[in-house]
Amino acid sequence: MDTTRRTFIKAGASLGLASITGAPLFADTPSYTYKLGTNVPVTHPIYLRLKEASEKIKAETGGKVEIRVFPNGQLGGDTEMLSQVRSGGIDLLTLPGVILANLVPMASLNSVGFAFPDYPTVWRAMDGSLGGFIRDKISASGLVVMDKVWDNGFREITANNAIKTPADLTNMKIRVPVSPLLLSLFKSLGAAPTPINFNELYSSLQTKVIDAQENPLPIIATAKLYEVQKTCAQTSHVWDGYWLLANGRSWQGLPQPMRDIVAKNLNAAATLQRADSEKLAVSLAQDLSAKGLKFNKPDPAPFRKTLASAGFYADWKSKFGAEAWSHLEAYSGKLG
Repeated sequence: MDTTRRTFIKAGASLGLASITGAPLFADTPSYTYKLGTNVPVTHPIYLRLKEASEKIKAETGGKVEIRVFPNGQLGGDTEMLSQVRSGGIDLLTLPGVILANLVPMASLNSVGFAFPDYPTVWRAMDGSLGGFIRDKISASGLVVMDKVWDNGFREITANNAIKTPADLTNMKIRVPVSPLLLSLFKSLGAAPTPINFNELYSSLQTKVIDAQENPLPIIATAKLYEVQKTCAQTSHVWDGYWLLANGRSWQGLPQPMRDIVAKNLNAAATLQRADSEKLAVSLAQDLSAKGLKFNKPDPAPFRKTLASAGFYADWKSKFGAEAWSHLEAYSGKLG
């Protein structure tokens, strides 16, 4: 989606003219009601900021654009909602990059293991050439993608024994989502990654079918995994974001001034949600510590070295291609 300075100036001028004449800006425009699906619960910053943005959009379009936000996977699972937004069954969707990668492989480029040391690096990359490169690939699939990616957080490892070095992962049965990149990452670290549906995760840890799992802290907290795990290693081994996607026909059906208002508010909401998410990560670590989860922060260098020795970086460089890899390394530094 292109939201240029010229477009905003033009939209601003139109708004100014409408206020001078006293005529509502969109008086002769039809009304639009769009469905936006997300898998996050109503307490999650993504949902809260989406609702806030939808209210602003409704106000700024004089009630002509209403975006109804459906949380908690009410419209289906991630892959089902992706199919629906492609067909036009729903109009907008937030989707993690590692899931979108099933349609657009390049959407998991930012999730290469131990690529980003911290949030400032992530946002420089995702608002810079790396994010632009990924968005171009998503757009080529026929989906419209907003300029700002939302935060899904860094992924951390919980287990019953402290994870301090790669050797601590040797032969450990660790649950991972169905993601080729994450499966490859933990195999390369010597673990035994096991894909298990999320709704079976708690019981699998409780019955010791698996030994460990990895997720961002909000998931660890809301799923109460601290009840069945003793330690959390803040490896921050992968960062992933939620892309905000739109069906092409729905998006093009909106008049340009309305599109500008929708895009402006959704992108602003993403920026606010990033700050929410960073603060939440700090407070959640404190809350989870109080609940008995023991935290430690391993040195990432030995993990990177192990991945390089196992051929992980060389393999994924080959899969993504030299151009994509150069965009990643512009922010991550040399990998492998």
